[in-house]
Amino acid sequence: MNTTDVILPGATLGVLGGGQLGRMFVHAAQSMGYFTAVLDPDATSPAGLVSHRHVRTGYEDPQGLAELAQTCAAVTTEFENVPAAALNQLASSMPVSPAGSAVAIAQDRAAEKAHFVKCGVPCAPYAVIETPAQLAAVSDGLLPGILKTARMGYDGKGQIRVKTRAELVAAWDELQHVACVLEKMLPLAHECSVIVARGRSGAIVNLPVQRNLHRDGILAVTEVYEGNLPAAQVEQAITAAKSVAEGLNYVGVLCVEFFVLEGGQLVVNEIAPRPHNSGHYSQNAMDVSQFELQVRCMTNLPLVQPRQHSATVMLNLLGDLWFQHSDTAQAPAWDQILALPGAHLHLYGKTDAKRARKMGHLNITAATAQQARATALRAAEILGIPAF
Repeated sequence: MNTTDVILPGATLGVLGGGQLGRMFVHAAQSMGYFTAVLDPDATSPAGLVSHRHVRTGYEDPQGLAELAQTCAAVTTEFENVPAAALNQLASSMPVSPAGSAVAIAQDRAAEKAHFVKCGVPCAPYAVIETPAQLAAVSDGLLPGILKTARMGYDGKGQIRVKTRAELVAAWDELQHVACVLEKMLPLAHECSVIVARGRSGAIVNLPVQRNLHRDGILAVTEVYEGNLPAAQVEQAITAAKSVAEGLNYVGVLCVEFFVLEGGQLVVNEIAPRPHNSGHYSQNAMDVSQFELQVRCMTNLPLVQPRQHSATVMLNLLGDLWFQHSDTAQAPAWDQILALPGAHLHLYGKTDAKRARKMGHLNITAATAQQARATALRAAEILGIPAF
């Protein structure tokens, strides 16, 4: 398939992974007139439940991949831990975005850091630790730091804060000597992210810079409106995110997460080769959502620069909210939430609420940032979410 081939509505689009990002991709594709197929082993996966077709196999199952290849005109992924080999196998017969090579880099923090350095995008000082010799050679200047597993870490998992060399040794023991990256802890003012979408032609567009608040390693609040960050930081973040995508020759939707230091300097934290939690506001505050951009990238449809029409605050809805008043799960007061102006509730169709599990999100839109924040704070009060 060359860069001029377009996959028009009526074709079937596939996604590896059946979580909430897959579900929202499926909804976006269906609204544009596409049929969908989800490959996921879980019979009750959120995306599988709403897709035209659900291929219930593992991600490396030859029959499942063959069925997806026979059914679909193009395939994407909704999470970065899908085996890159599966993407490479599918790519032999159809367009796959993002490519397995890009996903493989996002799966490995050491490779990810090396890519940032190659692109000239500043990141936190770090050291790769794979052997006892590398552990012993760590510079004292990297302490205090955060020891992170090189692979399979997300939402704060696989991370241990260390202040001293003794704590570093103990942390690597606790992580069972798997390959790790030690990052120097930096004085953070806040965090932000940028979502870019890049097509096969090299065309690239971006969503506005998102200001993010994390709690316990999980995104809690995203605020997007004019003035949420200084203009110079906004420009720097967008330029850096596009550089990271172009350096990967990336096709698809990519989220680049940044730390903003107390002095105002921006350093890149990590990338997610897919739509991202911090981009969910785009469903209600933008004229083109991150999920529609995902569809456009994989089908080679034109990429138009999204426009924001409302100030917005997104609240992440974790399973903890179902246990505010009892040890038995009870649905929050959605009727009170939906009585608020500009409240847009998105639940993911997960059958069981569990603490720290992402169950949905709430987008609050308004004409001004002040109105959006005031309504979001009221919603947080109703739900029992700490103020921000």
